[in-house]
Amino acid sequence: MNFDFTEEQKIFQDSIRRFALKEMAPLVEKAEETNTFPLELFPKMGAQGYLCVTYEEKYGGAGADKVCDAIINLEIGRISMGFSASLSSQMLSTFPVKVFGSEEQKDKYFPFAISGEKTFAFGMTEPNAGSDSANIETTAKRDGGSYVIKGTKMFVTNGPFADYITISASTDRSRGIKGIAIFIVDKDAPGLKNMGKLEKMGLHCAETGEIVFEDCRVSEECLIGPPEGGFPALMESLNESRISVAAMIAGVAQAAFEAAMAYSKERVAFGRPICKFQVNRFKLVEMGMMVETSKLLVYKAAWLCDQKRPFAKEASMAKLFASEAACRITGQAVQLHGGYGYMKEYPVERYFRDARAGTIFEGTSEIQHEVIARLMGI
Repeated sequence: MNFDFTEEQKIFQDSIRRFALKEMAPLVEKAEETNTFPLELFPKMGAQGYLCVTYEEKYGGAGADKVCDAIINLEIGRISMGFSASLSSQMLSTFPVKVFGSEEQKDKYFPFAISGEKTFAFGMTEPNAGSDSANIETTAKRDGGSYVIKGTKMFVTNGPFADYITISASTDRSRGIKGIAIFIVDKDAPGLKNMGKLEKMGLHCAETGEIVFEDCRVSEECLIGPPEGGFPALMESLNESRISVAAMIAGVAQAAFEAAMAYSKERVAFGRPICKFQVNRFKLVEMGMMVETSKLLVYKAAWLCDQKRPFAKEASMAKLFASEAACRITGQAVQLHGGYGYMKEYPVERYFRDARAGTIFEGTSEIQHEVIARLMGI
């Protein structure tokens, strides 16, 4: 058993870490204050080969493995979980094309997503369908060579600015999940209404929106895969995405732990650094242990994915543990900073707010428990 990264993975880790510190870190404060994602990061990431890294080289991708993808999300998550959430949407939104799409669709969408020339969003959640994703209310009715889409998608990351939005819609509601199809819709499609940004507790720089489809007519070429039976592709997309999300959550947890370690060594109370008090040392030990466990779960799930072995259970375990641990780690980081931890002057209050989203999006903690239990056979 070897826990070392390969040379390629080490290169990815070193290069993305330096890129994140140089190109991303200076942008975080303004992005958070204005609730705006710096769109210039998409082509910059694309130029370095950091977007959709697992896609084949013939489309412009890096042809890297899932471990490299996890490394990238973790390192960006250390700088800004919001940045990681927005940038990773490029792959989540186009993954159904990888599973179900035609070669023509791959040639059309992959180069845009990989280069960052166009931006993508993924719309699955609805006002009345979140965790119960099989019972979506958005419909797509065939009309000649087109489909007419009606419905609303909520909490769409990148929704306010995305050029393309990947959505799930029911072509036959009587068939339940078997009647679900996947579409990629151009932002300028007639009948698509972008309702603007939603204000959130955290992840301020990850623009989140509501998209309404009012008799939105799209060409049948926008259908990804069959007109029915698209639900498995959605689930496969979410399984892989959970590894990426768990990685970015582990990243923000690591950032909070590192900040708490640094501050507790510098802050002096009662004549000695506060890290020398047993109550604080034990907190830091537990925080460090949870960070390492989160990373191990993430990298094991990614490794299993690369080995073409079943990984859904491990992906859900990684996402569940990392998100719950991050809430505790970031909370303790705020506590160790005392009053300063509650001030925006220090980044730990942002880590705390951002980490809370991890237990909700890409499958709530409750849903992860159900998924894991089912895969354990109980």
